[in-house]
Amino acid sequence: MPYAGDVTPRDAWDQLTIDPQTVLVDVRTVEEWLEVGVPDSPSDDKPVRFVEWATHDGPNPRFLAQLEAAGVAKDATVLFLCRSGGRSVAAAEAATAAGWASSYNVLQGFEGDFDALGGRTVNGWLNAGLPTTSYAGPVE
Repeated sequence: MPYAGDVTPRDAWDQLTIDPQTVLVDVRTVEEWLEVGVPDSPSDDKPVRFVEWATHDGPNPRFLAQLEAAGVAKDATVLFLCRSGGRSVAAAEAATAAGWASSYNVLQGFEGDFDALGGRTVNGWLNAGLPTTSYAGPVE
């Protein structure tokens, strides 16, 4: 595995609440943040960071620079979250290769997997009942 590992949404939340050096990075798109909502943080002094892994034009070529600009220290434990766990694996791999050694993927993502009817009701951050909020950050 070319990154530190995988954690469940509940384990990610627990890690965020007990370790001041853990950072949650949502790598979905601005549209997803605006339309679906975003994970909330356990405290105001530990904000969720928002860095798109991909944009409308394809992979975000500024991802690593934006991760650094968002204040994510290379010695931090970084938890990457996307919609269902695919983009966050790629983000964790890229971050690990660039020096963020403790990069993790949040399994199941924010919305989770599809149920038998095509809805995302099976698992993930939302379906675990973890805190969410509206995206209030800048929109490029």
